[in-house]
Amino acid sequence: MVLELKQSEEDVRKNFQVEEEEQNEVELKEKRIQRTKRGLEILAERAELVVDPETTPYLDIANQTGRSIRIPPSERKALMLAMGYHEKGRAFLKRKEYGIALPCLLDADKYFCECGRELLHTVDNYAVLQLDIVWCYFRLEQLECLDDAEKKLNLAQKCFKNCYGENHQRLVHIKGNCGKEKVLFVRLYLLQGIQNYHSGNGEEACEYLNKARHLFRELYIDPSKVHNLLQLGFTAQEARLGLRACDGNVDHAAAHITSRREELAQIRKEEKEKKRRRLEDINALKVMGFSTHAARQALHQANGNLDEALKILLSNPLMWWLNDLDPETNNHQESPSQENIDQLVYMGFDAVVADAALRVFRGNVQLAAQTLAHNGGSLPPDLQLLVEDSSSTPSTSPSDSAGTSSASTDEDMETEAINEILEDIPEHEEDYLDSTLEDEEVIIAEYLSYVENIKSATKKN
Repeated sequence: MVLELKQSEEDVRKNFQVEEEEQNEVELKEKRIQRTKRGLEILAERAELVVDPETTPYLDIANQTGRSIRIPPSERKALMLAMGYHEKGRAFLKRKEYGIALPCLLDADKYFCECGRELLHTVDNYAVLQLDIVWCYFRLEQLECLDDAEKKLNLAQKCFKNCYGENHQRLVHIKGNCGKEKVLFVRLYLLQGIQNYHSGNGEEACEYLNKARHLFRELYIDPSKVHNLLQLGFTAQEARLGLRACDGNVDHAAAHITSRREELAQIRKEEKEKKRRRLEDINALKVMGFSTHAARQALHQANGNLDEALKILLSNPLMWWLNDLDPETNNHQESPSQENIDQLVYMGFDAVVADAALRVFRGNVQLAAQTLAHNGGSLPPDLQLLVEDSSSTPSTSPSDSAGTSSASTDEDMETEAINEILEDIPEHEEDYLDSTLEDEEVIIAEYLSYVENIKSATKKN
């Protein structure tokens, strides 16, 4: 004999509707994650191209002062994706969408791990990411992740120490204060307390929770002081950051915010001019016949000096073979003119080889001639493959209405994905340090009460 559950048609219909809604929610969540990934990849790829910063949005890496940082090309894209996923994950955290935030944060962790260890331990981004991941574990009540949470919190603490110095002395030396960064330690101590509590370590939990409470009280901001700064025209975020940097002194905070605004405006002006000059230098090298990729790499090696970049290119013919990463020009090999082929034949090169070389270098006789001369009258194997790949690729008619419609749809989807990313990139460079600490205050009190209840129960027994 067995028990059989009987359901009415209404119950069956309701259950089916609930399951359908849950499935739709899962699919929507997956679509949002995939759209985020696509948007970040496009923006990161644009940083590898030469784009006009006035008209085309792209990701760049800057330090906390707002100045661009030189990153090794091998690590640059991974770091951009890591920071992009982190910012998107933080945006979901702010909206308390923890289920979508966690995959973004874990992707950020994956890309950070592709960067050099030295880089990870000299910036605080990686430490903050570990805190954000563990915060998600806690909010999603994923107690099965306790071991991983402990590892990530230990890693965060180690990174903070390497980045800020013992007792924050390195941070104070660089920025003049450490009040803003202390908010990170409120969350660190709180999460360490929670992790120890759920692991059965009551004494350690109590110690960390009390450290978090003490630091919270130190960082508490009087709302009337924020209001005073709002009356002066500052934002609530600027007010909180300024007050913490100046130990709660309103006058000092106002001066600090004003000074920082002026400093940032000057830095942005200088960075904008630097990007404009770099774009002009790359275009100057392209006019000489060099590919965009070759021009970028030469300028990178020459620290932005155009004359030095040209010397590097002239002394390294191998660099001329670097393909453009620009999708509009890459592998776009037009048939060379008979006049250009005849010029190379007159120099002593085979007509078929001359044709292939001119296709590779898009009709540039000078680069084609120097490349053939450098290789004994033939193209190197890699460039021969490039010619073969191009000739075997079927052409698409621009009049194909179905293809045009599909391309237009893809472009609209890409624009939507990019805009979603840009909306979540914070304007303030210290956004990650701004917190009201309201959630932390409630949770600290909650877990301290749990610890006290356990102590009371133990004494009674």
